Amino acid sequence: MRKFQTYILVAAMACLASCKDKEETPKVIYDTKPEKVVTKPDSSQIKIADLPIHMDGTKYLIHAIGDVRVYDGNSRTYGSSKTNSVSYAISNYNRFELTGYFENLKFQHIDSTALKPLTDKKIQMQTVTFLNTIADKTKKQILVYSLVDMDTNKDGKLDANDIKCLYISEINGKHFQKLSEDYQELIDWNIVEAQNRLYYRTIEDINKNGAFDKDDAVHYYYVELLSPDWKTEKYDPIGNGNGA
Repeated sequence: MRKFQTYILVAAMACLASCKDKEETPKVIYDTKPEKVVTKPDSSQIKIADLPIHMDGTKYLIHAIGDVRVYDGNSRTYGSSKTNSVSYAISNYNRFELTGYFENLKFQHIDSTALKPLTDKKIQMQTVTFLNTIADKTKKQILVYSLVDMDTNKDGKLDANDIKCLYISEINGKHFQKLSEDYQELIDWNIVEAQNRLYYRTIEDINKNGAFDKDDAVHYYYVELLSPDWKTEKYDPIGNGNGA
């Protein structure tokens, strides 16, 4: 009985140590090299596209591009050993938003067979949102993206463990540009229709410990969606609130 209790104690301590290591894994690793990190290509991945989606009120089809996902499975069927499960789903579509983990979009006008990629950058997209209420009100059709564009933790890949940032483009993918600052993690964003503005918050790792916590700085921005250049403006709701 004592040996069993000792085993349980050792296992619990190992689990706690493992959890602690995961919690302390930095989201950013700093060095003195100015060049951007080049992610390692994975030759085992197979590129595929989801079936196109059409957002109401627009004249473009959107094709999400990504990788086939292979999961190591522990499931067994009668008379067989372990099997792998393969997912061909890259994204999920819910009327005005695409979610998932995909690396590019291709745009196709409904009257054309030509497909144009959004970008030639290495990125991982997580959400793509069509601002339908702004389009209904102003006729300006805009997409907003949350994505990863840098390997900030230097593990050789772009994923949810890197810093998430905010991008914007027209409905056909043109004028694709970054709104948030490099090395600032996107917290959230929303639209204020009365002002035709997009507001968003980011957090900056000011103590350079590689993690985002209560000791870091939160920044507040907005963008005039009807402006031609989508210039970001910073404001301070905690202090004098200028700009809001």
